[in-house]
Amino acid sequence: MQTDVVVLGAGIIGVSAALHLQARGRSVVLLDRRGAGEETSHGNAGLIERASVVPYGFPRDLASLFRYGLNRSAEAHYHLAFLPKVAPWLAQYWWHSSPRRHAVAARAMLPLIERCVTEHEALMREADILPMLRRIGWIKGFRDKAEFQLAEEEARASAALYGLKLEVLSGADLRAKEPHLTGDFAGGLHWLDPASVPDPGAVTRAYAELFEKRGGRFLRGDARSLVASGSGWTVAAEEGPVTAREVVVALGPWSGEIFRPLGYRIPLAVKRGYHMHYRPAGNAVLNHPLYDVSGGYLIVPMTRGIRLTTGAEFADRDAAPSPVQLAQVEPEARRVFPLGERVDPEPWIGARPCLPDMRPVIGEAPRHKGLWFAFGHNHHGFTLGPVTGHLLAQMMTGEAPLTDPAPYAVGRFGR
Repeated sequence: MQTDVVVLGAGIIGVSAALHLQARGRSVVLLDRRGAGEETSHGNAGLIERASVVPYGFPRDLASLFRYGLNRSAEAHYHLAFLPKVAPWLAQYWWHSSPRRHAVAARAMLPLIERCVTEHEALMREADILPMLRRIGWIKGFRDKAEFQLAEEEARASAALYGLKLEVLSGADLRAKEPHLTGDFAGGLHWLDPASVPDPGAVTRAYAELFEKRGGRFLRGDARSLVASGSGWTVAAEEGPVTAREVVVALGPWSGEIFRPLGYRIPLAVKRGYHMHYRPAGNAVLNHPLYDVSGGYLIVPMTRGIRLTTGAEFADRDAAPSPVQLAQVEPEARRVFPLGERVDPEPWIGARPCLPDMRPVIGEAPRHKGLWFAFGHNHHGFTLGPVTGHLLAQMMTGEAPLTDPAPYAVGRFGR
C-alpha cells in the first residue's frame, strides 16, 4: 500500500494531524494498535484550556518540596523505586521552572493556547459534533480564605497580562453557580475563556470518523515495525506493509519507542494519572468543571457521570496501577459534592507525555528525511491537538505557519 504520509498514533494529536494533512491534498494512512482516542486522549478532564498560558512548573519553594517529598500529597505521588530513573528528568524540569525560563515557556506556548478553542471548534463543526462544545469555563475553588486572596491577586495579574476573562466568586457566588456543592468554600476563580467537552474520547473518535469519511484510511498495526525504505518509510499494518514518503510520530508516551532506536535523545517522560466516574446522588447536578485547591483533584460533569481526576504520578509508564491518589481524594470529593456509587469497575489509568521545558516537540527530525514529530504536550494534549495538527500540516506542505515553530523544534535537545 502506497500513501503520501503515515501518521503513527490515533490519539487527538495524530488524528488532528491526519485531518489537516488530508485537507491539504495529502493521501494519509492513520495507524494505531487500538481504536482512535482509546489511550491518553480518553482519560483527560475534557478541558480545552485556553486560560492555562503558564505551564505547570516544578515547585521551587521549600514548603511544597517538603510536602511532595513526604509522598502524601494528592497532587503528586511517586514510586520510590522509580526515583533514581526519573531524577535526572526532574532536575531538568526544576531547572526549566526558574522564573525566567518558565516565562520563556509561557511565551512559547501562548500562540498555541490562544488558538486552542477556535481550532477545536472548527473541527467539531466539520465533524458535526459542535453541540459537544461547552463554553462554560472552569472554576477553581478555595476553602482557605488567605490562599484565595493571594490566588485572586495572581489571577487578576495573569488575566490582565494575557487578555483572559476572569470572574472572581465569593462563597455565595460559587454556591449560586453550583448549588449542590456541600463543601465550605471561601470563594472561587471562574476562568471563562476555556471550553470543555463531555467525552474527550468520543470527540477524538468523531474526528477520526471524519478523516475516514473523507477518504482517509485508518489501519491497525505496530508502529515499532517502522523502517526506512528507499526514499521513504515502511510500517507493517494488519492489511500488509504501508510505504510512505513521510511519517509522523504522534504516539504520545510511546513515541520514544520510535525516536530512541533512531538515535534521538529527547528527554520524554510520563506523568501518570487516574480517573473514576460516579453517579450523582439524588438529583445533584454539577454545572462546571471544578478544581478543589485544598483537595488537589478535579471533578467534571461527563456523559458517563461525574469524572474525578487525580494529580500526577511519577512511575514507570507500564508499572502496575497504584491508584492511591484516587483513594485519597475520593472521600474529599464526597464531602464537597454528593457523589453516588462508582460507575467504572476499575480506575482508568493513563500517561501524559511530558518534556522538561514544558513545551512539545513539533517539527521535522534533523537527521532523517521525511520523519516528523508531534508529541510531548504535557498536560495539554487534548487542548492542543487540533492546533498542533494544523501547524504540523502547514510545515509539512510548505505553507506559512500560524506561528514560528522554532520553540518546538527537536533541535533544542541536540541532534
